[in-house]
Amino acid sequence: MNRFDAKNAEVDSFTQIVANQSETILSWVDSKSYTMPHLEEPSVKLFYKGKYISRIIEGCNALSVIILFISFVIAFTGKFKNTILFILFGSLLIHVLNISRIALLSVGLYHFPKLEHFLHGVIFPLIIYGVVFLLWVIWVNKFSLYATETKKK
Repeated sequence: MNRFDAKNAEVDSFTQIVANQSETILSWVDSKSYTMPHLEEPSVKLFYKGKYISRIIEGCNALSVIILFISFVIAFTGKFKNTILFILFGSLLIHVLNISRIALLSVGLYHFPKLEHFLHGVIFPLIIYGVVFLLWVIWVNKFSLYATETKKK
């Protein structure tokens, strides 16, 4: 089992994967993009164009958003196969959007550092939670057992 030690500024495996994937996407745009462990806190430093732009912490990995998404789908369950496929598709979509969010946010922060609060605190959460909400609406209206019951009435 892979264990991490937050006291030694280590991050969990999933956060490290998210950081690595974000670095990969940024490296498609700029070869000077890289990550490195933060030596003073449990996070990963993200560099864009050779400049330290942001830190990726456990909350950046969107795992809590994915768990929330899965919980909602299970709460409004549907046929087993549809439920599993929707959970897999939705979780993958949320993960890809999150990686893209981190990469785009890094580019945005590089070019517009004064807009940090607006980009990080408003625009990108709106996109992520907006997509999750749309997935829930699709699930409830098209695939859940609740949707089939309402169609019969």
